[in-house]
Amino acid sequence: MKFLYDDESFSFEALRAAGYAAYGGADLGEVLVTCREIPEGDEEAWSARWAATASRVERIGRDALAAGHKVSAREALLRASNYYRTADFYRRENPAADTESARLAKASQQAFADASALLDTPARAVRIPYEDTTLPGYLFLVDESGTSRPTVVYHGGYDSTLEENYLALAAGALRRGYNVLTFDGPGQGSNVREQGLHFRPDWEAVVTPAVDFALTVPELDSDRLVLIGTSLGGYLAARAAAFEHRIAACVLHDGVYDFHDVVAGLADRAATTPGGIEEMVARDTQVRWVVRNGQWTLGLSGLEEMVKATEAYTMAGVADRITCPTLVLDAENDQFFKGQPQRLVDEMTCQRELILFHEDEGAGEHCHEGAISLFHQRTFDWLDTLLAR
Repeated sequence: MKFLYDDESFSFEALRAAGYAAYGGADLGEVLVTCREIPEGDEEAWSARWAATASRVERIGRDALAAGHKVSAREALLRASNYYRTADFYRRENPAADTESARLAKASQQAFADASALLDTPARAVRIPYEDTTLPGYLFLVDESGTSRPTVVYHGGYDSTLEENYLALAAGALRRGYNVLTFDGPGQGSNVREQGLHFRPDWEAVVTPAVDFALTVPELDSDRLVLIGTSLGGYLAARAAAFEHRIAACVLHDGVYDFHDVVAGLADRAATTPGGIEEMVARDTQVRWVVRNGQWTLGLSGLEEMVKATEAYTMAGVADRITCPTLVLDAENDQFFKGQPQRLVDEMTCQRELILFHEDEGAGEHCHEGAISLFHQRTFDWLDTLLAR
């Protein structure tokens, strides 16, 4: 689906930012006036213009908070957090040394932290014990009644952030009576920059500590824990569900069978392209981002290392170990993992359902960006029916 840009990556990321308007994470007018100042494929302008919009909207929120207008402050700070995240998205040439990238990431985190404290039921910032450190997370409760409720344990994927997770899923879950524990794992959010933690294929080593933590919270119903993972998280959550059997259901948004296939396919294309991967990185926004973000989040130096490192990121020989009912989502025009949800379903033996989202209903993009209400409706209606049994 083309949205504002011919450049596929710019189009997708603009749609992603705008789609969070469903839960107060964007205003369409702000998105439009920002994007009209950004030329096709100009990553420097992308960062500068989104940062300027984020700063302007944050000032609205800070002024509103100082004047005692808490709802207005919350709404503006949520939008600012999303816009700061968007401004940082393409800054992956050398993020470890990029002070502007660090500033934007921190600004997104702080704006969200301040907004989350203004929710009707304020979010709780948590630290989940993990090996010899902790992982940052948020606990969102429907209310402060102390009632035990079905609970989603949620993480993102290749480039998600903890703050985005509220807009991507938690807000919709809360409206439907689900508590949410969401976190950044290794390779995600602040864990890369601040702790040097990189992705790992055995994601059960990450989810099991999160489940352990969830079971210490009285408001979380231990018999109705749901695991959901987004984008590459569709592999990560599937892998975790194959080994962590205390969850009642799993949702893969969307299903990922083999991450290595994607990376190896990119390497194959590079091998037949004059100039190789260097030329592809120079001229293709999406390829450039995929490679650079992979180097950053996997802790590698180039595509050749990525090809080797991702061999372990497969559900081959593992999918049949998932025992809980699982909902696998798919997108008609997925540009990253096309066809993989069906491959995953074909190898699963548990109770499972595949739902394909179509272009003609506005939901055919990867992870159904731009159709978040439809994604939440189908996902939580499925969960409601399953958990009521």
